[in-house]
Amino acid sequence: MSIKKHLTNSLIMVPPTHFKFNDETGVDNEFQQTIALPNDEIQQRAMSEFNTMVERLTAQGIQIIKLESELKNDLNECKSPDAVFPNNWFSTSCEGDIILYAMATENRQTEIDLDLLTAQLLKNNFIVNQVREIGSREKKQFIEGTGVIIFDHHNDSFYAALSKRCDETLLKDYAEITHTKKNITFNTLSNSGSEIYHTNVMLSVGEDFAVVCDEVIIDADREKVIESLSIKKDVIKISEKQMQHFCGNILQIENDQGCKFIAMSSSAYAAFTDQQKVTLERHGTLLSFNIPTIETIGGGSVRCMLAENFLPLKK
Repeated sequence: MSIKKHLTNSLIMVPPTHFKFNDETGVDNEFQQTIALPNDEIQQRAMSEFNTMVERLTAQGIQIIKLESELKNDLNECKSPDAVFPNNWFSTSCEGDIILYAMATENRQTEIDLDLLTAQLLKNNFIVNQVREIGSREKKQFIEGTGVIIFDHHNDSFYAALSKRCDETLLKDYAEITHTKKNITFNTLSNSGSEIYHTNVMLSVGEDFAVVCDEVIIDADREKVIESLSIKKDVIKISEKQMQHFCGNILQIENDQGCKFIAMSSSAYAAFTDQQKVTLERHGTLLSFNIPTIETIGGGSVRCMLAENFLPLKK
């Protein structure tokens, strides 16, 4: 069996057209904060941050497929304030699969638009062989995509922090249908006494490195996670304070020439130590993006904004 591709030069992004503070996700997302600005100003700032990020990624030779969604609002009430974070509702595979995931909050479920996603992928000459669905709102079983599942494609495994957004039974189902050999699950606890809402704010796995906030992994699970990561990875441990600046919410990508990059926010870049940056730079050029509005109000960062496209191209 050939080794699965871990990096991609094709990313799917969604403009923050209806962006604002999401009260539903704010219940368990400690990273979300309010800003004393009117919604139209918040949306303008978020859109400016998004557009600058798209321009810089494109300039580096990375393909950006934008999903321009026509979301319907009732009485000007925003239905999908978190659409800018598409990695939670779908993922793709090099076999041509699209996997759709059930999300824990009702207004995030409205983000799912398979027709739009498929149309844009086909328009860009990608092959879609089948669509799978995992999770059920009716059964209250949720699994929020690559927000909770952190892949290690080269080692045919994934890591996941269990939470109400990450159902352990669904992880087993996912491993079975994707024929993933190894899955490492664990529990987390922050200083405030809450579980970490998404794995991808405290863990990032690249080809040959991993960034992990081991402080928030409970004692009973910490050693097995670090041991597994350390087998073939350069492990960079970050503190909970660094995690709060989104040092764990980063993504290794490549461009059309095979040059490697590590995408992160300006907040994360500033919070990494000089030595940590030196280590990261061994694995790719560091690209930092200034997205304070999206980070503060949305409670997610650069990695959350990037849905990786691993689908095969038509020949």
